[in-house]
Amino acid sequence: MHTLAMFGFGGMAGIHHKVLTNDYDKIQVKGVYDIDNKRMDAAKEKGLVAYLSKEDLLNDNEVDIVLVATTNDSHKELCIDALNAGKHVICEKPATMCADDLVEIIECAKKNNKVFTIDQNRRVNKDFVLMRRTVESGIIGKPYVIESRVEGSRGLPSGWREKKAQGGGMMLDWGVHLIDQIMYMIDEKVVNVFCKMLSLNYPEVDDNFRLTLTFESGLIAHIEVSTNNFISHPRWYVLGTDGTLQIDDWSCEGKVVKCLDKENSWGVDIVSTKAGPSKTMAPRSEDTVETIKLSAPCDVMDNLVPTYEQFLDAIDNGAELKIKPEEALRVIKVMEAAFLSSEKCETVKTNI
Repeated sequence: MHTLAMFGFGGMAGIHHKVLTNDYDKIQVKGVYDIDNKRMDAAKEKGLVAYLSKEDLLNDNEVDIVLVATTNDSHKELCIDALNAGKHVICEKPATMCADDLVEIIECAKKNNKVFTIDQNRRVNKDFVLMRRTVESGIIGKPYVIESRVEGSRGLPSGWREKKAQGGGMMLDWGVHLIDQIMYMIDEKVVNVFCKMLSLNYPEVDDNFRLTLTFESGLIAHIEVSTNNFISHPRWYVLGTDGTLQIDDWSCEGKVVKCLDKENSWGVDIVSTKAGPSKTMAPRSEDTVETIKLSAPCDVMDNLVPTYEQFLDAIDNGAELKIKPEEALRVIKVMEAAFLSSEKCETVKTNI
């Protein structure tokens, strides 16, 4: 049995506590340190120890794992302090706000011979797994454009996510997840980054962004996050050489339209459409395509349990981490390029 303590007891830490208490019996959650007294009171109500200070938590010899679930600007200091205190560390995303800081944490973990990972838990989201499996099955041929969107209309949650200094904004909140999904799936280097960030209602941080990544093979990934969109696009939209995939939302409702007639006999007639005459944009005949309905995979555990399973496997058995810090480092480098691209309003050439 491992014993875990938490830095921070806000929304995400509460989810970790719930999962570890109700769904996972290999880790005992002992206590919490949070600079907000209200959150400390909430921890006490859950029967947890409320540590008096950061040092009080780190000096608890019963604790061998520390979860860092605080504002983004404090991750580096807390991760390094915990590793130097002899604890294994799991950190909420993004691990840090810049690549150099994450390099320091990685080196600290190696120096102390401790396991360090990041909670990139959306690799097991059912919509992503469904998209990835369908594309990798080859049913739509070779993908050449992948579009990933998460859209809402309620603005940003109040609090630190509105503050630049604390690591707020949608790129660091949702972008880190969506970029990680794409880079986890595509085993190629990113060679071009173009991004446009908007601050429509929150002057300090981005509340909307559109990001385009180009990979070595020429594959394009378009990632978009909006907090002011009242008609959502599909969650996933993938163009392949032999068909198209669409997944509507997190419910995984979607379809593949597969091409059956690559030769595509044109005929001689121009087709009359509501927009006027056309050959190129005229609809295909029904016998040249096949529509295949998609549904959510039943074998995917879409919660934090897989994250902790792979983490303990690395601690107890020396297994290779499935969420490697070096992978998170690539994601942060892409985000840095995205911020630079948006600032300069130009494409940034990369080798990430």
